[in-house]
Amino acid sequence: MKAVTVENLTKKFGDFTAVDNISFDIDENEIFGLLGPNGAGKSTTISILATMADATSGKAIVNGHDTADDEDGVRKSIGIVFQDQSLDEELTAWENMDFHGRLYRIPGETRDKRIKELLELVGLYERKDDLVKTFSGGMRRRLEIARGLLHRPKVLFLDEPTLGLDPQTRNYLWEYIENLNREFGISVIITTHYMEEADRLCDRIGIIDQGRIIALDTPENLKNSIGGDIITVKSPDFNEKISGLNQPWIENISCYDGFFTISLSNAEEHLTAVISALLDNGIEISSVSVHKPTLEDVFLHYTGKTIRDAELDSKDHMRMMHNMRRH
Repeated sequence: MKAVTVENLTKKFGDFTAVDNISFDIDENEIFGLLGPNGAGKSTTISILATMADATSGKAIVNGHDTADDEDGVRKSIGIVFQDQSLDEELTAWENMDFHGRLYRIPGETRDKRIKELLELVGLYERKDDLVKTFSGGMRRRLEIARGLLHRPKVLFLDEPTLGLDPQTRNYLWEYIENLNREFGISVIITTHYMEEADRLCDRIGIIDQGRIIALDTPENLKNSIGGDIITVKSPDFNEKISGLNQPWIENISCYDGFFTISLSNAEEHLTAVISALLDNGIEISSVSVHKPTLEDVFLHYTGKTIRDAELDSKDHMRMMHNMRRH
C-alpha cells in the first residue's frame, strides 16, 4: 500500500488556483520532498493531505484513508509539524506533550512512557520541566517533531521544518529526520524551498511551481536530466546573441538575470570551445564558472527562473490578488 496517493488534486481560492491538477504517490518508508518557492502551493497541498483544507477537485488517499470521506482515519495516522510554531509557550515541554497525548486519548501509563522516550530521543528530557518560552528555535522544532510522533503516526508531514534556523541547527535536524525515517519506518513528506535540504534528505522530489508539479524524480536523476556539467557565464549579452551557440554537444541553454547556463557533458573538454564560440558570436564575458548540476539548476531548467525569482513573482501575484479583492 502507498503511504500517500494524490490524483488530479486542485485547490482554488476564488479565481486563484493554488494547487493545479497535481498527481503523485509516496511509498511507505520514503522521504518525499515538495520543493518550490514560497507561494508555489506546497503548504496548501499539505493542508489538504492533513484534512485542514478541502480540495476543489481531485482525490487524496493517506495511509489508505480518503481525505474527503475519512478525516478521522487520516488524522489518527499522521503527524504534522507546521511552518508556524504551534506550541504553548506558557507550558513546559512535558505539558505540551501530555496535552497532545490526551487529545489522542493515549492511556496515561503509555503516554508517560512515550513522552519520556521521545524527549530523550530529541535531547530535551533534561529540559522537560522548563517552559517552552525559554527554548531556542531549534529546541522548539525538536519538541514539535517529538509531539508529532507521540501517537505513532504512519506518515509525518514537515512543513518547512528548518525555516529560520541557523545552519548548525538545520544540519542537526536533518540528521534527526534521517534517523526517524530509518528507525521508525515512517513515511516523511517535507515541504521546503531550501535546495540543499531537499537534496540531502529526500528519496524523491516533486518540484512545484505556480501550483503545478513540473518535475518528479530522485535528486540524482533530476540533476542528470539536464546534463553532466553546467557552465555559468555572466554577460550583458545573454539574450539574442546566445541563440548562435548551436554546437551539438550543448544540451541546453537557460538565461536569467544577467547570466546564462550551458548544460553539457565533459565541460572541461569543451570549455575552451565554449569560450571561443561566445567570443565568435560577439558575446561579452564578465566571468565563467563550471560546476556539477544542482537542484537550483534543475529548477532554472524547468521554469526559466531561479527559485528566488519565482518567490518574488509569487509575492507580486499574491499582492495583486489581495489588492483586487480590496477593490
